[in-house]
Amino acid sequence: MYIYPDNLKSKAVLWLWQLRDIGIIGIGCLVSVFALVQLGILLPIVATALYAFLTIRFEDTSILDFIKYACAFFITKQQLYEWKLQPAVHSEPDRKQVDK
Repeated sequence: MYIYPDNLKSKAVLWLWQLRDIGIIGIGCLVSVFALVQLGILLPIVATALYAFLTIRFEDTSILDFIKYACAFFITKQQLYEWKLQPAVHSEPDRKQVDK
C-alpha cells in the first residue's frame, strides 16, 4: 500500500522537518558528539539544536523562513509607497426647476 502526499510536487517531509534538514541535523549531531567527547566544546550542539528548532515546518513554512521574510520586509527590502493627489470631481445631481 502506497500513501501519496496531497501535493505531488511538494518536498518530502518527515515529522516536522524536510528530509534535507534531517540529514543536516543528523550530521550536525554526529559532529557535535565528537566535538563534545574529544574537545569538550558545547558550541556545535547548541548550533545543531538551534538549526533543528529553526527548521521546524508548519504548513510548508519554517520558523527560519518566517524570520527571513520578516527581515526582508522590515530591514533589507525597500518598501514602495505611492501617494497621489486625486483630482476633485464634484458631481451634482440634475436639478429640475419646478414652476410654482
